[in-house]
Amino acid sequence: MTPFDLRLYGLVDPARNNGRPLADLAREAVQGGATLIQLRVKDTVTRSFVEEARAVHAALRGTGVPLIINDRVDVALAVSAGGVHLGQDDMDPRDARLQLGPNAVIGQTVKSQAHADAVSVGAVDYVGIGGVFETLSKENPDPPVGVEGLRALCARVRARRAGLPVCAIAGIGEDRIAPVIGAGADGIAVISAIFMADDPQGAARRLRAAVDAALAERNRT
Repeated sequence: MTPFDLRLYGLVDPARNNGRPLADLAREAVQGGATLIQLRVKDTVTRSFVEEARAVHAALRGTGVPLIINDRVDVALAVSAGGVHLGQDDMDPRDARLQLGPNAVIGQTVKSQAHADAVSVGAVDYVGIGGVFETLSKENPDPPVGVEGLRALCARVRARRAGLPVCAIAGIGEDRIAPVIGAGADGIAVISAIFMADDPQGAARRLRAAVDAALAERNRT
């Protein structure tokens, strides 16, 4: 499997980029310490998605940071991306594994106990839990799970597969990193906190430092 690190997972999205090229933003985030990049493009034609994915993939070449494609297994295949992140209405992770092969990184969204109980633990490499807090980056009909909900879902997922990596997503800034890491997350997935910042590289650097500090504190206790 392609090595991956969930500590600081940056989600680049043309709806949350302040008009800047996604490839440039992805590169700046990695220079600041982002450890994984996802391209999330909604409501666009496939050809445009593939072109954007190729540009972001090229920007990450040589960094050692994989590109994960949101939702679209076909786009991930077209650009030889590092993997795919699947929501509950997307392709079953087991089918995605058959398409992408053993080396791809496959993530799955978990929003509820029912989702946690149904995670395809043999096919996924990590889960993203949330939204933990409210977010402006997407419409979400489900209420935020909160820190205690995150804690419960982490435990439920890991009861099915010990040590399965978990990232927390939605509404997470520097002040919320310690609580979500303390609740069991191995990292955070962010959009606005990096990519809407005036200085994405600096924002990523501060977030990465806060994640590393929270993980070190958790390991001491």
